[in-house]
Amino acid sequence: MPRYALGVEYDGGAFHGWQRVEAGVRSVQETLETALSSVADHEVHVVCAGRTDAGVHARCQVVHFDSDARRSPRAWALGTTSRLPADVSALWCREVPETFSARFSALARRYRYRILNRQIRPAFEHQYLTWELRPLDHARMHAAAQALVGEHDFESFRSSQCQASHARRDLQSISVTRAGDEVVMDVQANAFLHHMVRNIIGSLLPVGRGERSVDWIAELLAGRDRTQAGPTAPATGLVFVSPLYQASWGLPPEITFAG
Repeated sequence: MPRYALGVEYDGGAFHGWQRVEAGVRSVQETLETALSSVADHEVHVVCAGRTDAGVHARCQVVHFDSDARRSPRAWALGTTSRLPADVSALWCREVPETFSARFSALARRYRYRILNRQIRPAFEHQYLTWELRPLDHARMHAAAQALVGEHDFESFRSSQCQASHARRDLQSISVTRAGDEVVMDVQANAFLHHMVRNIIGSLLPVGRGERSVDWIAELLAGRDRTQAGPTAPATGLVFVSPLYQASWGLPPEITFAG
């Protein structure tokens, strides 16, 4: 049966999260599967690159699904989007080998977290930003975050509900930059633990406010104790940018690993 990869963009504000849950609870997965099933004229199930929590957005989530319905990739993308609500769109579709897995073929995942750092709360784009009124020193945050680069046990930065069998992850890059009133963290890893990005941000904020030293993040990492780290930052402001795949899969350049 043919297999397809589909790029999906969504505003997570009105969703309980990616994963299908009980009836009556709105999830991105159920919404997408309903639309795809309508196009295919049979039940379709999808596997995603990385599940997102309630309120978290995605620029390019990638899923795969199998279908023997005769549809062109363009028809899959356009037909699915026409059946989706306004807060979800299918960006593109590619036929892929049956060995492709949106989850297991991904070499990395990328997230971005945006913070509006000013005294006045946001009105414009408030659903895509976290607000911090106290001044943040982004250079201190960036310097502290470099302790996380590499393969480590990230026990200090995962939630108690995390179901992963272990906390070792390879964090490939992390940066904290500023443009005007906006502080942005970009992070890339082979995979992430539950709430890992939000817990990292929650610990970097005290460093940026001058309440903790630059070395504190390294101490937290070494301590492997979640109770000693900062609180979980709000979901608002977090975007799943995309996974990254080998060029041999023939997927769009923006999700192809350049390394």
